[in-house]
Amino acid sequence: KLKEGVTATDLVLRVTQMLRKKGVVNKFVEFFGPGLSSLTLADRATIANMAPEYGATCGYFPVDDVTLDYLKFSGRKAERIALVKAYSKAQGLFRTTQSPDPEFTDTLDLDLASVVSAMAGPNRPEKFVPLPEIKSGFLASLEAPKDKGGFAKPGEAARRVPVTGKNFDLGHGDVVIAAITSCTNTSNPSVLIGAGLLAKKAAALGLAAKPWVKTSFAPGSQVVSEYMSKAGLQKELDKVGFYLVGYGCTTCIGNSGPLDPAISKAINDNGIVASAVLSGNRNFEGRVSPDVQAAYLASPMLVVAYALAGSTRIDLATEPLGEGRNGKPVYLRDVWPTNREIEQHIRKNISASMFKSRYASVFTGDRNWRAVKPRTGETYAWDEKSTYVRNPPHFTGMGRTPSPTTDIVKARILGLFGDKITTDHISPAGSIKAASPAGRYLTDHGVKPLDFNQYGTRRGNHEVMMRGTFANIRIKNHMVKDASGNVKEGGLTLHQPGGAEMTIYDA
Repeated sequence: KLKEGVTATDLVLRVTQMLRKKGVVNKFVEFFGPGLSSLTLADRATIANMAPEYGATCGYFPVDDVTLDYLKFSGRKAERIALVKAYSKAQGLFRTTQSPDPEFTDTLDLDLASVVSAMAGPNRPEKFVPLPEIKSGFLASLEAPKDKGGFAKPGEAARRVPVTGKNFDLGHGDVVIAAITSCTNTSNPSVLIGAGLLAKKAAALGLAAKPWVKTSFAPGSQVVSEYMSKAGLQKELDKVGFYLVGYGCTTCIGNSGPLDPAISKAINDNGIVASAVLSGNRNFEGRVSPDVQAAYLASPMLVVAYALAGSTRIDLATEPLGEGRNGKPVYLRDVWPTNREIEQHIRKNISASMFKSRYASVFTGDRNWRAVKPRTGETYAWDEKSTYVRNPPHFTGMGRTPSPTTDIVKARILGLFGDKITTDHISPAGSIKAASPAGRYLTDHGVKPLDFNQYGTRRGNHEVMMRGTFANIRIKNHMVKDASGNVKEGGLTLHQPGGAEMTIYDA
């Protein structure tokens, strides 16, 4: 089982590292072995939910008593639970501690006791970094050249710049976004209760998030809000800056909103490599925020801790988070909750009735949802004025018999990219810049920059997504270089045969 203080987030980041190294694209990954019995359903869901990040078609856990206990705990009807058990047993899918291990094409071994507290970064979910190595790892990335995955800022570790109108300055590695966000981390009681308890202890000692950190808390469901409030922990998160901002995809998909303009200006005018720490699933380049170059995935507890510390250039294993009211240093070990504390709060504050009451009204929604007047009819009623959902031209002019395929002759190169090109590089999910082709399209259609939203929410509009293809702000097209010979970042290309530099869409 996991050691004291190690979380499901630490485990899933370790699993992601292992499976990415192994290579599991187009594979079904099933988890088995005696360690399963020590993992809660929420822990398992956290691991299975990261399947896209570790590259598998799916991550699968067998049905067992832990599964049935969760169904009961979350308010499912007794007859449904009995059906799940009976069906699983009849199909030979039900696991017990006496069940023989299934036969697999290939296997990997992981001792749960070997997993340590960690984060993943400064980009890519598979870049697992044990907590004591975060500081040294960031500083190494800061110095390393860009063609080695670094930020090419040699000798700048101690550099700091003023922020106009503020009583603080900024340096490389300073955390400007700390977000408790994601699909499963924000629905896992152990890490959320843990974050609340850490916040409570920190607030009692006089700590709060640093003033340059933009904090947010987006619970995975309204049940989470209910039990956090019942436990008295939401008010503790509020004290250190983690107010509830809403439900749904936020920072993980670039929906954290803009930074304070003065902070954004200081970062971009001075080339500061700012950090984000989030409990999401993805930290691909350019996804979290255009102002952030280093993004780390972490447990909700570590998200709170780094908001208090304010920098990824701090070794939280040996250096203090800050000074308490009495002027004495406060360390991570002083505020980290025990497993026993977390378990006691879960048992005391979460009940099946919470799930039942919330599920009963799940389709009610707020007044905005209730104000939506859906159109009726057998086919979708396209709104030509919509900038979110448009009728794509894929089937226009298509006959019953497909046209014959033809060769593509004398095609010219549009983009010459290196290795490790992610889906985010090809079709970004982050914010839309006003000066980009997609931004200009939205502006031309009466959308103000404040209402651009981000690419992920505009996927129903082919006009936006065509303009966003290869428009990631961190993508590097090796055809396009500056006067010093360095590859430029952004969705740029050289138009052939003239060689004029322009956006990939315009070319």
